[in-house]
Amino acid sequence: MNGNQIEGLIGMSLTLGILVLLILPSMFGAVRDRRIDRQIREARQAREGRRDQKSSSRSTVPSTATWYADGRRSKKFVSS
Repeated sequence: MNGNQIEGLIGMSLTLGILVLLILPSMFGAVRDRRIDRQIREARQAREGRRDQKSSSRSTVPSTATWYADGRRSKKFVSS
C-alpha cells in the first residue's frame, strides 16, 4: 500500500465512523419509540379487556355517606 491508499483508507474509515455516530442516536430513538408504542398498545388492550368484564365484584349497597345524605335530604324536604 502506498501513501495515497492509506490516506484513502483513513478518510473512508473516518467518514464511516462519523456516519455511524450520526445514525446511532436516531436508531436508539426509533427503538425506544417502538418500545413505548408497544407498551401503550398493551396497556390499551388490557384496559379494554378489563372494561368488557362485568363489575360483579362492586358493591351495589350505597355507602354510609350516601345513606346519611339521603336521610338529611328527606328530613329537609319534610320540614319545608
